[in-house]
This record gives sequence, C-alpha cells and structure tokens, in this order.
Amino acid sequence: MRFKDKVALVTGGGRGIGAATAALFAAEGARVAVSDLDEAPAREVAGPIGGLAIACDVSDRWQVEAMVERTVKELGRLDALVTCAGIIRDNLLFKMSDDDWDLVIDTHLKGTFLCAQAAQKHMVEQKYGKMVFLSSTSALGNRGQANYSAAKAGLQGMARTLAIELGPFNVNVNAVAPGFVETRMTRASAERMGMDFESFKLGAASQIPLRRIGQPEDIASVIAFLCSDESSFVSGQTVYVRGGP
Repeated sequence: MRFKDKVALVTGGGRGIGAATAALFAAEGARVAVSDLDEAPAREVAGPIGGLAIACDVSDRWQVEAMVERTVKELGRLDALVTCAGIIRDNLLFKMSDDDWDLVIDTHLKGTFLCAQAAQKHMVEQKYGKMVFLSSTSALGNRGQANYSAAKAGLQGMARTLAIELGPFNVNVNAVAPGFVETRMTRASAERMGMDFESFKLGAASQIPLRRIGQPEDIASVIAFLCSDESSFVSGQTVYVRGGP
C-alpha cells in the first residue's frame, strides 16, 4: 500500500500502459483520476478501481487545467502525475505532413508541458509531488518517426529541467522510456508496415536480450516505483525499460 492516502492522475489512462499504471496505483491504495481523450475508455478503467474518469484533450490548456482542478476538488489533492497520453502519425520525412508533426508534438510534448504546469501549482503548495513522463526508446531515433522521436527526446529534456526547477519544493520529476511493449500503438506500427502483429512481436523479441517483449505492467511497475517514496532521491532521470541495455 505504497500510495495509501495519495492521489494520482494518469493521462492516456484508458488503454495500454496508462491503464496498467492506474490499476497498479489503485491496488496500492491510491485514489486515481483516469484521463483519456474520450470518456468511455477512461470510464472502463476507472470503474473497476473506483477511480474518477475524465475526458481531456491534453493539448488544450483549458481542458487540462479543468482536469487538474476537478481531480483536486473531487479527490482532495494531487500527489502524482503520470503523462501517458500519446498518438503516432508515423511517416518518412519526405512524406510527413504538417498535421502529422503538429498532432504528435502537441499531444506528447505540449500536452505534458500543460499537465506539468497545472499540476505543479498544487504540488509546490503542498511541498510534495511526483511526476513521471512517458518517453520511449524512439527518443534515440527510429525510422519513420521524426515527429515521435523529437517529442519523446523533448520529454527527457523537460524532465531534467523540471527536476531542477521543482526540486526545492520536494517535487521529483523523471521519465520512463519503454522499448517494445504490446499495446495498441505497436499494433498500429505493425499495420503501417503491412506486417502480421504476431510475427512483428516475434521479430521484436528476437532482438531483445531477455527474448520477450514488454507488457504494460512491466512499465507500470517502474512508474509506480518512481512515484513512491522509495525513490525520493531520484529526480531528473530517464529510466529505459527495454529488456536489455
């Protein structure tokens, strides 16, 4: 019960890594606000764990501020922010449109900025808080993902900077960079390349030293550690969770 009497807000919580993170927080005693672009998937996750479901477009400042204020009003406080909201619009550079670029950057990078800015007000006031931004191994570069790679690398820089700015107020900020994880997003990548998803997963596993792909729960457990008091002296770090070095 590492999160007894704590409140966590998880964006992109309706599916995949976000959903697994929300469930783990709740299992360990937290009251959880589950946010997603549409309320239906957020409600599907929040319902069984007794959480609060909120529809929010994280690229919209007004919606983000309303989401954070509702979380604090209905759940009493805000101790942990986990930003999992994300989309992909993969394409090679010469084919990538302005919309492909803007949608991915706005969702991942601007969305995390807006969430962190809204959350820090409460965390600074209470002199306590944990933020974890979901980056990716794609931050190191990945063919067809100039937009996504740029956004995910930017999140690592943002985490380091906010760790410096918010550290004096006892707020820890870190990033987690997953490798290949079985989610809707990786399934979409397989479809983009015209590959059967099962074959795609087998091919990915063969390149991973542990010889398996990641599951959302693998990432959720690292996020939970970084949001717990067990990691109180860890800030400004990016933890790669990829089944190998």
